[in-house]
Amino acid sequence: MGHLGTSEVGTVRILVDADACPVKDEAYKVAWRRKVPVTIVSNAWLRVPDHALVERVVVSDKFDAADDWIVEAADGATVVITGDILLADRCLKKGATVIGHNGKPFTPESIGGAVATRAIMADLRVAADGITGGPAPFAKSDRSRFLQALDEALVRLERK
Repeated sequence: MGHLGTSEVGTVRILVDADACPVKDEAYKVAWRRKVPVTIVSNAWLRVPDHALVERVVVSDKFDAADDWIVEAADGATVVITGDILLADRCLKKGATVIGHNGKPFTPESIGGAVATRAIMADLRVAADGITGGPAPFAKSDRSRFLQALDEALVRLERK
C-alpha cells in the first residue's frame, strides 16, 4: 500500500487515531461507499482490511508519535477521527474537520471548552487519587451518530 498521508495534500481523506478507536469498521464502510482513502495510524500493528483505499501507518511507541504524524498529515481536506481532545485541537488549527468516536464534531467554537474540561477532570482525578468513573459506555446511538457525522463531513469536503 502506498503512502497517502502527506503526499496527497488537498485530497479528501480520513485519518484515524486508531489505538483506542471503537469505530474503525464504520470508518471503512463510509470510506468505501464514498471512495475516500482512509489511513489508520497507531503505535502498534493493527489488522486492517486489505483494500486499496486503506493504509496502515505504524509509528514508534514514543509519546504522541501517532498524534504528531496525524497533525503533520492533516489539512483542510482531511477528516480526523479521534477521541483525544488535545489532538483534535491541534488538527483544527491545521484546518481539518475533526469528529469524535461518538460522532460529535470538535469545532473551533467548542474545542476551548473541551480542553478546559479535560484539564479540570485531570485535576479532579489527581485529587481523588486516580479514582474515576471513566467515559460513558459506547452506545449504539454513538455508532449511528458517528456514521452520519462522517458521511456529512465528507459530503461537505467533496463540495469544496
